[in-house]
Amino acid sequence: MPTALTFDILRLLSDAQFHSGPVLARGLDVSRASVAGALRGLDSLGVELMCDPRRGYRLAAPIDWLDPRQIASHLGDRAAKFRVHVLDMTESTNTTLLERAAAGAPSGTVVTTELQTAGRGRRGRSWHTGLGGALTFSLLWRFEQGAGVLAGLGPAVGVALVRALRTLGVSDALLKWPNDVLVSHHKVAGTLVEIQGDVLGPSCAVIGVGVNHRLHATTRQRIDQAVTDLTSTGMRSDRNQVLAEALAQLAQMLEQFATQGFAPLRKEWDSYHVYAAKPVALKMPDGSFEQGIVAGVSDDGALLLQTSSGLRRFHSGEVSLRPLAEPRFASGG
Repeated sequence: MPTALTFDILRLLSDAQFHSGPVLARGLDVSRASVAGALRGLDSLGVELMCDPRRGYRLAAPIDWLDPRQIASHLGDRAAKFRVHVLDMTESTNTTLLERAAAGAPSGTVVTTELQTAGRGRRGRSWHTGLGGALTFSLLWRFEQGAGVLAGLGPAVGVALVRALRTLGVSDALLKWPNDVLVSHHKVAGTLVEIQGDVLGPSCAVIGVGVNHRLHATTRQRIDQAVTDLTSTGMRSDRNQVLAEALAQLAQMLEQFATQGFAPLRKEWDSYHVYAAKPVALKMPDGSFEQGIVAGVSDDGALLLQTSSGLRRFHSGEVSLRPLAEPRFASGG
Protein backbone atom coordinates (compact mmCIF):
# COMPACT_ATOMS: atom_id res chain seq x y z
CA MET A 1 0.00 0.00 0.00
CA PRO A 2 1.48 3.41 -0.93
CA THR A 3 2.31 5.95 1.75
CA ALA A 4 2.48 9.74 1.80
CA LEU A 5 6.18 9.36 0.93
CA THR A 6 5.24 7.33 -2.15
CA PHE A 7 3.13 10.20 -3.48
CA ASP A 8 5.84 12.76 -2.68
CA ILE A 9 8.37 10.75 -4.69
CA LEU A 10 6.03 10.11 -7.60
CA ARG A 11 5.32 13.82 -7.92
CA LEU A 12 9.07 14.49 -8.06
CA LEU A 13 9.38 11.84 -10.78
CA SER A 14 6.64 13.47 -12.86
CA ASP A 15 9.19 15.55 -14.77
CA ALA A 16 10.04 12.45 -16.86
CA GLN A 17 13.68 12.61 -15.76
CA PHE A 18 15.81 10.08 -13.87
CA HIS A 19 16.32 10.82 -10.17
CA SER A 20 18.85 8.91 -8.11
CA GLY A 21 17.92 7.36 -4.79
CA PRO A 22 20.43 9.46 -2.80
CA VAL A 23 19.18 12.71 -4.36
CA LEU A 24 15.56 11.80 -3.64
CA ALA A 25 16.45 10.81 -0.08
CA ARG A 26 18.29 14.08 0.61
CA GLY A 27 15.52 16.19 -0.92
CA LEU A 28 12.85 14.52 1.18
CA ASP A 29 15.01 14.16 4.31
CA VAL A 30 14.58 10.38 4.48
CA SER A 31 16.86 7.39 4.10
CA ARG A 32 17.62 5.67 0.80
CA ALA A 33 15.98 2.55 2.21
CA SER A 34 12.82 4.55 2.85
CA VAL A 35 12.79 5.70 -0.78
CA ALA A 36 13.22 2.14 -2.06
CA GLY A 37 10.50 0.88 0.28
CA ALA A 38 8.05 3.60 -0.72
CA LEU A 39 8.44 2.66 -4.40
CA ARG A 40 8.03 -1.07 -3.89
CA GLY A 41 4.98 -2.75 -5.43
CA LEU A 42 3.92 0.11 -7.68
CA ASP A 43 3.25 -2.25 -10.59
CA SER A 44 0.23 -3.63 -8.70
CA LEU A 45 -1.20 -0.10 -8.74
CA GLY A 46 -0.74 0.33 -12.47
CA VAL A 47 2.41 2.47 -12.20
CA GLU A 48 5.43 1.35 -14.21
CA LEU A 49 8.74 2.48 -12.74
CA MET A 50 12.03 2.35 -14.65
CA CYS A 51 15.11 1.64 -12.49
CA ASP A 52 18.66 2.22 -13.69
CA PRO A 53 21.56 1.38 -11.35
CA ARG A 54 23.50 4.45 -12.46
CA ARG A 55 20.77 7.04 -13.04
CA GLY A 56 18.06 6.06 -10.57
CA TYR A 57 14.30 6.06 -11.00
CA ARG A 58 11.98 7.36 -13.73
CA LEU A 59 8.31 6.92 -14.51
CA ALA A 60 7.76 4.97 -17.73
CA ALA A 61 4.64 7.06 -18.36
CA PRO A 62 3.61 10.33 -16.70
CA ILE A 63 0.86 10.31 -14.07
CA ASP A 64 -2.14 12.45 -14.91
CA TRP A 65 -2.38 14.22 -11.54
CA LEU A 66 -5.57 15.83 -10.35
CA ASP A 67 -5.16 19.55 -9.71
CA PRO A 68 -7.85 21.76 -8.06
CA ARG A 69 -6.57 24.81 -9.93
CA GLN A 70 -6.87 23.11 -13.31
CA ILE A 71 -10.32 21.78 -12.43
CA ALA A 72 -11.44 25.29 -11.47
CA SER A 73 -9.96 26.68 -14.67
CA HIS A 74 -11.93 24.21 -16.78
CA LEU A 75 -15.10 25.01 -14.82
CA GLY A 76 -14.72 28.75 -15.29
CA ASP A 77 -17.65 30.70 -13.79
CA ARG A 78 -19.21 27.39 -12.68
CA ALA A 79 -16.35 26.74 -10.23
CA ALA A 80 -18.18 28.75 -7.55
CA LYS A 81 -20.77 25.96 -7.29
CA PHE A 82 -18.22 23.46 -5.98
CA ARG A 83 -15.68 22.89 -3.22
CA VAL A 84 -13.25 20.34 -4.61
CA HIS A 85 -11.03 18.30 -2.29
CA VAL A 86 -8.30 16.16 -3.89
CA LEU A 87 -6.99 13.30 -1.74
CA ASP A 88 -3.94 11.18 -2.47
CA MET A 89 -5.71 8.05 -1.29
CA THR A 90 -8.93 6.97 0.38
CA GLU A 91 -10.89 3.77 0.74
CA SER A 92 -14.04 5.19 -0.86
CA THR A 93 -14.88 8.72 -1.93
CA ASN A 94 -18.56 8.02 -1.17
CA THR A 95 -17.78 6.87 2.37
CA THR A 96 -15.53 9.87 2.95
CA LEU A 97 -18.13 12.32 1.65
CA LEU A 98 -21.00 10.69 3.57
CA GLU A 99 -19.00 11.34 6.74
CA ARG A 100 -18.40 14.96 5.73
CA ALA A 101 -22.07 15.37 4.84
CA ALA A 102 -23.06 14.19 8.33
CA ALA A 103 -20.66 16.79 9.73
CA GLY A 104 -22.40 19.57 7.77
CA ALA A 105 -20.45 19.83 4.51
CA PRO A 106 -22.25 22.19 2.11
CA SER A 107 -23.97 21.25 -1.11
CA GLY A 108 -21.49 21.13 -3.98
CA THR A 109 -18.72 19.54 -1.93
CA VAL A 110 -16.62 17.18 -4.07
CA VAL A 111 -14.16 14.53 -2.94
CA THR A 112 -11.88 13.01 -5.56
CA THR A 113 -8.79 10.87 -5.14
CA GLU A 114 -5.69 9.68 -6.94
CA LEU A 115 -6.18 6.15 -5.60
CA GLN A 116 -9.32 4.54 -4.24
CA THR A 117 -8.54 1.35 -2.35
CA ALA A 118 -12.00 0.02 -1.50
CA GLY A 119 -14.39 1.58 -3.99
CA ARG A 120 -17.99 0.39 -3.78
CA GLY A 121 -20.34 -0.37 -6.65
CA ARG A 122 -23.91 -1.58 -6.82
CA ARG A 123 -24.76 -4.91 -5.15
CA GLY A 124 -21.62 -4.68 -3.02
CA ARG A 125 -19.24 -5.05 -5.96
CA SER A 126 -15.78 -3.51 -5.85
CA TRP A 127 -14.67 -0.75 -8.21
CA HIS A 128 -11.07 -1.47 -9.20
CA THR A 129 -8.76 1.42 -9.98
CA GLY A 130 -5.08 2.04 -10.51
CA LEU A 131 -3.12 5.05 -9.35
CA GLY A 132 -3.86 7.87 -11.77
CA GLY A 133 -5.66 5.59 -14.20
CA ALA A 134 -9.22 6.22 -13.08
CA LEU A 135 -11.33 9.22 -12.19
CA THR A 136 -13.19 8.47 -8.98
CA PHE A 137 -15.15 11.22 -7.29
CA SER A 138 -18.23 11.90 -5.20
CA LEU A 139 -20.48 14.96 -5.23
CA LEU A 140 -22.73 16.06 -2.34
CA TRP A 141 -25.98 17.73 -3.28
CA ARG A 142 -28.59 18.92 -0.77
CA PHE A 143 -32.33 19.13 -1.40
CA GLU A 144 -35.19 20.80 0.45
CA GLN A 145 -37.44 17.87 -0.47
CA GLY A 146 -37.63 14.58 1.38
CA ALA A 147 -35.61 11.53 0.44
CA GLY A 148 -38.63 9.86 -1.19
CA VAL A 149 -38.77 12.58 -3.84
CA LEU A 150 -35.28 11.66 -5.04
CA ALA A 151 -36.40 8.43 -6.71
CA GLY A 152 -35.10 8.51 -10.26
CA LEU A 153 -31.92 10.36 -9.35
CA GLY A 154 -29.74 7.37 -10.32
CA PRO A 155 -30.84 7.32 -13.98
CA ALA A 156 -30.71 11.13 -14.07
CA VAL A 157 -27.04 10.96 -13.06
CA GLY A 158 -26.46 8.60 -15.99
CA VAL A 159 -27.93 11.16 -18.38
CA ALA A 160 -25.57 13.83 -17.04
CA LEU A 161 -22.54 11.57 -17.49
CA VAL A 162 -23.42 10.69 -21.06
CA ARG A 163 -23.87 14.37 -21.82
CA ALA A 164 -20.42 15.06 -20.36
CA LEU A 165 -18.68 12.29 -22.31
CA ARG A 166 -20.36 13.25 -25.56
CA THR A 167 -19.37 16.88 -25.03
CA LEU A 168 -15.78 15.64 -24.65
CA GLY A 169 -15.99 13.72 -27.93
CA VAL A 170 -17.08 10.22 -26.86
CA SER A 171 -20.03 10.26 -29.23
CA ASP A 172 -21.02 6.62 -28.75
CA ALA A 173 -21.37 6.69 -24.95
CA LEU A 174 -24.55 4.86 -23.93
CA LEU A 175 -26.34 3.76 -20.77
CA LYS A 176 -27.18 0.36 -19.36
CA TRP A 177 -29.84 0.29 -16.68
CA PRO A 178 -29.49 0.99 -13.86
CA ASN A 179 -26.09 2.67 -13.47
CA ASP A 180 -23.51 1.77 -16.12
CA VAL A 181 -22.07 3.88 -18.93
CA LEU A 182 -20.91 1.85 -21.92
CA VAL A 183 -18.83 2.37 -25.04
CA SER A 184 -19.13 -0.41 -27.64
CA HIS A 185 -20.86 -2.59 -25.02
CA HIS A 186 -17.86 -2.25 -22.69
CA LYS A 187 -18.23 -0.51 -19.32
CA VAL A 188 -16.39 2.79 -19.11
CA ALA A 189 -18.09 4.30 -16.05
CA GLY A 190 -20.48 3.52 -13.23
CA THR A 191 -22.35 5.37 -10.51
CA LEU A 192 -23.50 4.79 -6.96
CA VAL A 193 -26.07 7.22 -5.49
CA GLU A 194 -26.61 7.14 -1.71
CA ILE A 195 -29.42 9.19 -0.19
CA GLN A 196 -29.84 10.43 3.36
CA GLY A 197 -32.50 12.54 4.99
CA ASP A 198 -35.97 12.75 6.46
CA VAL A 199 -39.16 11.68 4.73
CA LEU A 200 -40.44 15.26 4.69
CA GLY A 201 -37.04 16.82 4.08
CA PRO A 202 -34.47 18.09 3.92
CA SER A 203 -32.35 15.38 2.30
CA CYS A 204 -29.07 14.97 0.49
CA ALA A 205 -27.50 12.71 -2.07
CA VAL A 206 -23.89 11.59 -2.35
CA ILE A 207 -23.30 10.81 -6.02
CA GLY A 208 -20.33 8.53 -6.56
CA VAL A 209 -18.82 8.24 -10.03
CA GLY A 210 -16.05 6.01 -11.31
CA VAL A 211 -14.64 6.52 -14.81
CA ASN A 212 -11.97 4.37 -16.45
CA HIS A 213 -9.62 6.95 -17.90
CA ARG A 214 -6.56 4.82 -18.67
CA LEU A 215 -6.67 1.21 -17.50
CA HIS A 216 -3.38 -0.51 -16.81
CA ALA A 217 -3.14 -4.20 -17.71
CA THR A 218 -2.78 -5.08 -14.02
CA THR A 219 -6.07 -3.36 -13.21
CA ARG A 220 -7.88 -4.96 -16.16
CA GLN A 221 -6.95 -8.41 -14.87
CA ARG A 222 -8.87 -7.77 -11.64
CA ILE A 223 -12.12 -6.84 -13.41
CA ASP A 224 -14.61 -9.62 -14.15
CA GLN A 225 -16.56 -7.90 -16.95
CA ALA A 226 -15.99 -6.31 -20.34
CA VAL A 227 -14.43 -2.88 -19.78
CA THR A 228 -12.79 -0.10 -21.72
CA ASP A 229 -11.31 3.30 -20.94
CA LEU A 230 -11.55 6.82 -22.31
CA THR A 231 -8.03 6.73 -23.69
CA SER A 232 -9.01 3.79 -25.93
CA THR A 233 -11.82 5.87 -27.44
CA GLY A 234 -9.28 8.41 -28.68
CA MET A 235 -10.40 11.11 -26.24
CA ARG A 236 -7.55 13.50 -25.44
CA SER A 237 -8.95 15.22 -22.33
CA ASP A 238 -7.08 14.71 -19.07
CA ARG A 239 -8.78 13.75 -15.81
CA ASN A 240 -9.09 17.37 -14.67
CA GLN A 241 -11.07 18.30 -17.76
CA VAL A 242 -13.24 15.17 -17.55
CA LEU A 243 -14.03 15.90 -13.90
CA ALA A 244 -14.87 19.54 -14.64
CA GLU A 245 -17.23 18.63 -17.48
CA ALA A 246 -18.89 15.90 -15.40
CA LEU A 247 -19.44 18.32 -12.51
CA ALA A 248 -20.84 20.99 -14.81
CA GLN A 249 -23.33 18.57 -16.37
CA LEU A 250 -24.27 17.10 -12.99
CA ALA A 251 -24.96 20.54 -11.51
CA GLN A 252 -27.14 21.51 -14.48
CA MET A 253 -29.09 18.27 -14.17
CA LEU A 254 -29.43 18.48 -10.38
CA GLU A 255 -30.79 22.02 -10.48
CA GLN A 256 -33.49 20.85 -12.89
CA PHE A 257 -34.10 17.63 -10.95
CA ALA A 258 -34.71 19.57 -7.71
CA THR A 259 -37.82 21.19 -9.21
CA GLN A 260 -38.99 18.74 -11.88
CA GLY A 261 -37.68 15.30 -10.93
CA PHE A 262 -36.69 12.67 -13.46
CA ALA A 263 -39.76 12.97 -15.73
CA PRO A 264 -38.27 15.55 -18.17
CA LEU A 265 -35.21 13.31 -18.64
CA ARG A 266 -37.04 10.05 -19.38
CA LYS A 267 -37.02 10.36 -23.18
CA GLU A 268 -33.36 11.36 -23.26
CA TRP A 269 -32.45 8.47 -20.96
CA ASP A 270 -34.31 6.05 -23.21
CA SER A 271 -32.52 7.39 -26.29
CA TYR A 272 -29.22 6.49 -24.63
CA HIS A 273 -30.24 3.06 -23.36
CA VAL A 274 -28.26 0.35 -25.12
CA TYR A 275 -31.14 -2.12 -24.65
CA ALA A 276 -34.03 0.20 -25.53
CA ALA A 277 -36.90 -1.85 -27.04
CA LYS A 278 -34.71 -4.98 -26.98
CA PRO A 279 -35.33 -8.40 -25.41
CA VAL A 280 -33.51 -8.84 -22.10
CA ALA A 281 -33.36 -11.20 -19.15
CA LEU A 282 -33.40 -9.89 -15.60
CA LYS A 283 -31.69 -12.07 -13.05
CA MET A 284 -33.61 -11.81 -9.78
CA PRO A 285 -32.17 -12.03 -6.25
CA ASP A 286 -33.36 -15.63 -5.90
CA GLY A 287 -31.55 -16.68 -9.09
CA SER A 288 -34.67 -16.86 -11.25
CA PHE A 289 -35.07 -14.94 -14.52
CA GLU A 290 -37.68 -12.57 -15.89
CA GLN A 291 -37.69 -12.08 -19.65
CA GLY A 292 -39.29 -9.36 -21.71
CA ILE A 293 -38.87 -6.32 -23.95
CA VAL A 294 -37.46 -3.12 -22.44
CA ALA A 295 -40.17 -0.45 -22.51
CA GLY A 296 -38.19 2.40 -20.99
CA VAL A 297 -38.16 3.67 -17.42
CA SER A 298 -40.76 5.21 -15.15
CA ASP A 299 -40.62 8.64 -13.51
CA ASP A 300 -39.03 7.07 -10.44
CA GLY A 301 -36.33 5.28 -12.45
CA ALA A 302 -37.85 1.81 -12.42
CA LEU A 303 -37.20 -0.33 -15.49
CA LEU A 304 -40.36 -1.05 -17.47
CA LEU A 305 -40.41 -4.54 -18.96
CA GLN A 306 -43.10 -5.83 -21.29
CA THR A 307 -43.48 -9.46 -20.30
CA SER A 308 -45.82 -12.29 -21.26
CA SER A 309 -47.91 -11.35 -18.20
CA GLY A 310 -48.03 -7.64 -18.99
CA LEU A 311 -46.00 -4.52 -18.21
CA ARG A 312 -43.90 -4.90 -15.06
CA ARG A 313 -41.73 -2.52 -13.06
CA PHE A 314 -38.34 -3.39 -11.61
CA HIS A 315 -36.17 -1.33 -9.28
CA SER A 316 -32.42 -1.81 -9.32
CA GLY A 317 -31.80 -3.46 -5.95
CA GLU A 318 -30.33 -6.89 -6.58
CA VAL A 319 -31.58 -7.16 -10.17
CA SER A 320 -29.05 -7.73 -12.97
CA LEU A 321 -29.87 -7.01 -16.61
CA ARG A 322 -28.38 -8.84 -19.59
CA PRO A 323 -29.33 -9.22 -23.26
CA LEU A 324 -31.64 -12.17 -23.82
CA ALA A 325 -29.24 -13.54 -26.43
CA GLU A 326 -26.58 -14.16 -23.78
CA PRO A 327 -26.49 -17.98 -23.43
CA ARG A 328 -26.39 -18.22 -19.65
CA PHE A 329 -29.57 -16.15 -19.35
CA ALA A 330 -31.37 -17.43 -22.41
CA SER A 331 -31.05 -20.96 -21.05
CA GLY A 332 -32.06 -19.93 -17.54
CA GLY A 333 -28.67 -21.06 -16.17
